[in-house]
Amino acid sequence: MFGTSGIRGVVGEEVTGTVALGVGRAVASEGARRVVVGRDPRDTGRALVDALTAGLRECGADVVSLGEVPTPTVARAVEWYGADAGVSVTASHNPAADNGLKLWTGDGAAYVGSAQDAIARRVREEEYELVPWDGYGNCMRSRRARGRHVDAVVDAVGGAAAGDLDLDVVLDVGNGSGRITADILRRLGCRVLTLAAEPDGTFPSRPSEPTAEHCGTLRRVVAATDADLGIAHDGDADRMRAATADGEFLSGDTLLALFARDVADRGDRVAVPIDTSIAVDTTLEAIGASTVHTKVGDGHVAERTRESDVVFGGEPSGAWIWPDRARCPDGPLAAATLAELVARRGSLADLAAEIETVPLRRTNVETDAKREVVAHVAERVRDRYTNVTDIDGVRVDVDAGWFLVRASGTQPIVRVTAEAGVESEMESLFETAVELVEEARAAVAAPASD
Repeated sequence: MFGTSGIRGVVGEEVTGTVALGVGRAVASEGARRVVVGRDPRDTGRALVDALTAGLRECGADVVSLGEVPTPTVARAVEWYGADAGVSVTASHNPAADNGLKLWTGDGAAYVGSAQDAIARRVREEEYELVPWDGYGNCMRSRRARGRHVDAVVDAVGGAAAGDLDLDVVLDVGNGSGRITADILRRLGCRVLTLAAEPDGTFPSRPSEPTAEHCGTLRRVVAATDADLGIAHDGDADRMRAATADGEFLSGDTLLALFARDVADRGDRVAVPIDTSIAVDTTLEAIGASTVHTKVGDGHVAERTRESDVVFGGEPSGAWIWPDRARCPDGPLAAATLAELVARRGSLADLAAEIETVPLRRTNVETDAKREVVAHVAERVRDRYTNVTDIDGVRVDVDAGWFLVRASGTQPIVRVTAEAGVESEMESLFETAVELVEEARAAVAAPASD
């Protein structure tokens, strides 16, 4: 039921009003007495919020409805409104036809592990604690959370220096919920040019996921103007990616290394998923810090940041977590933090050039049988390689480098990553991994064609 970032899928198929109703009932039945609810700009979110809210209220929970806001606003608002949980109705970076639900704990971290399992079990078994007619929860609407989010980020990043950043920034909202980043950056002293800032859940300007391919307009505008950097968000603004002044779209691994290096000291650790480049390890080793690997998914990264020596967590996909500020991935916070870093330390291109890169390739292979494909690959590699890790998917480490094959937790694809110190060796590992996936896909599909 749950993937790496909550529940996601095509509306009317995997995600329905019935699913939202059940999740609402389950969250309240697990003991949540007050729940914060918000959604991204997808029109289907309105009906799903209605169903979710009905489920919460008929099991006795009060609801604080925030309307259309960034997902990190929902996560932060759990604490602001004294709630026990939060639910974002969003499919984040997924296509417009999708939607989903992401659950937040009392301290603003994503549900993982046993907390997810408890919700899934109640929905599966339809085990709910329905209350009598006079025990229904109330619903209040609040439009203050967006402003509180702006204030919180400005205070955290700018402090007494708020208004001092002298930067020109191009912000690609991608028709999502991230337009509050413009308010934050302006409060910090930046001049901001926005692209696709009107919320539209069909994402007409570009696909929701902020990749180099999708953000061509951002890169061109930054390069053609006097902008110091470009910022891009996904549909619900939990992700943040960036471009340098000359329009180069930075890899997520480079951004992760920059953020980690800026916050970590000797002896500190940084939580990263298993598909992260060794460039991050190398960067941190130079200052006496280190990484700790997790499963892919910001909830798993956030869980490790509960450990006292883990000072930062991030994913190359664009999710960044500063646990002393918020335990959720917060795109507006990341954008402001990056702007402050550039203002303090110099151009983003120069900062990125300090990160030693390693040849790395990532690709996606579409399949409706993603878990079966990965299982098939796992069987093959255990017979061929000695160092195999199955913390998330299957990772193979060899002397030259490594490759990882894992099922996406949010889309019908298998993700393939390969990395090595030498380009030719990386390409060889990459080709091997893709070949294994293609063979597995054919093998899994073969019975259906007989």
